[in-house]
Amino acid sequence: MANTTSAKKATRKIARRTDINKARRSRVRSFIRQVEEAISSGDQSAAAAALKAAQPELMRAASKGVVHANTASRKISRLSNRVKALSA
Repeated sequence: MANTTSAKKATRKIARRTDINKARRSRVRSFIRQVEEAISSGDQSAAAAALKAAQPELMRAASKGVVHANTASRKISRLSNRVKALSA
């Protein structure tokens, strides 16, 4: 248990950031799932629209440190390749 005032404040800050990060990570997962569902349904225009909405959300999570920048880029790249493959 935290004893000093600064340690108590640090635990409060950590708890607050954890909640924010959880919400942000959940939001990213929801956007990715929407893209996945659109891809599996075979609807190319819906998949492209879902990807367009998911991209800024992923990059925002990367800039906030919720996911690593390379991870976000990799996910966007792989999803966009799959969306592109629908039209072929």
